Amino acid sequence: METVQAIKQRFEIIGNDPKLNRAIEKAIQVAPTDISVLVIGESGVGKESIPKIIHTLSHRKHGKYIAVNCGAIPEGTIDSELFGHEKGSFTGATNTREGYFEVADGGTIFLDEVGELPLTTQVRLLRVLENGEFIKVGSSQVQKTNVRIVAATNVNLFDAIEKGKFREDLYYRLSTVDIMLPPLRDRKDDIHLLFRKFAADFAHKYKMPPLKLDENAVQVLQKFRWSGNIRQLRNVAEQISVLETNRDISGATLQSYLPTEGSNLPSVIKNKKIESDFSTEREILYKVLFDMKSDLHDLKKLTLELMENGSSKVQETNPNLIKKIYGQKESEIDFEEEPRTSIIATQNNESNYEEQDDNYMFAETVEEEEVLRLEQKEVEMIKKSLEKNKGKRKAAADELGISERTLYRKIKQFDL
Repeated sequence: METVQAIKQRFEIIGNDPKLNRAIEKAIQVAPTDISVLVIGESGVGKESIPKIIHTLSHRKHGKYIAVNCGAIPEGTIDSELFGHEKGSFTGATNTREGYFEVADGGTIFLDEVGELPLTTQVRLLRVLENGEFIKVGSSQVQKTNVRIVAATNVNLFDAIEKGKFREDLYYRLSTVDIMLPPLRDRKDDIHLLFRKFAADFAHKYKMPPLKLDENAVQVLQKFRWSGNIRQLRNVAEQISVLETNRDISGATLQSYLPTEGSNLPSVIKNKKIESDFSTEREILYKVLFDMKSDLHDLKKLTLELMENGSSKVQETNPNLIKKIYGQKESEIDFEEEPRTSIIATQNNESNYEEQDDNYMFAETVEEEEVLRLEQKEVEMIKKSLEKNKGKRKAAADELGISERTLYRKIKQFDL
């Protein structure tokens, strides 16, 4: 069995990180077997090296090795690419075609970005893993293949399973052995080694002296996050090799080639539910309707008490209810002037509204006249929230339970 160091030299793998060495060690150990392997790691960490190691050290090394980028093949044609198709099975199928599983019989197939496979294709792949059988598109004949599958993914397949985008049974068939490749930011001592290797390669390619980093530049290199991992590091090394005439690179010079972390890049937000404008508007409408229901109940109660007892007695027995309805301090309410509801109630009492049922019917009429329009209530809630949060839209939006964009649109709509 070859050593880890020998494999790294053979496949030009740079680095001495323990996690990297462990990943290569596992690849060497599983290579002689036929078990399925799942390579896990972020984009740009070099996952494609592991299946090559496994294939080269296996008894299938004289068979074909085919690498398939599952994310790059359109959903409508991926079944044809993997399993082949019969002539006339779909528009444009002018000839019978062999798929990768037929061509690679006796060899190895590397399925990169396996998490991007459509669910229908996942079912077909599961059958191949279980008994080596597949059916071409447009055919009814079952064919056999003897292929070893090594898959790779940069997504969390457990999350995909929970969302119904990946089959749980397929995951367990693919991941008989998991090989995890660490991101570059976890291999700080390897970053400078990789940069020097890339700088030497580009110096030879472009026929110029290699770059040299001072101590500050090395520190900048190691502290940077490298979200794009080895691929991003290689691109930066190439840029500096081509653009810098001075081959001694300082920390400030190197920093100028590194993007500000998070700038001009989409942020990844985890475990956060993003709601549509429709759902957020619905929530605020629910809040308004609940408030209106409470107001209607109080208004009905006040109206009936006014009809039965008059405003002066209601003032003595239930002043809090009046304050709640009118939204004023007790000292500001002018009880000399009969509220509109009591005037209407008196007029209607004189018109033979003596029965309790009639009183409720009258209360409903008052409700229709007194209830604020939904839009006015919404404006009132937004104004109060903005005042409470001193005009800070984000804080107001959080309090109202809506998105900041929805709040901004409402402010423009109501000219607040």
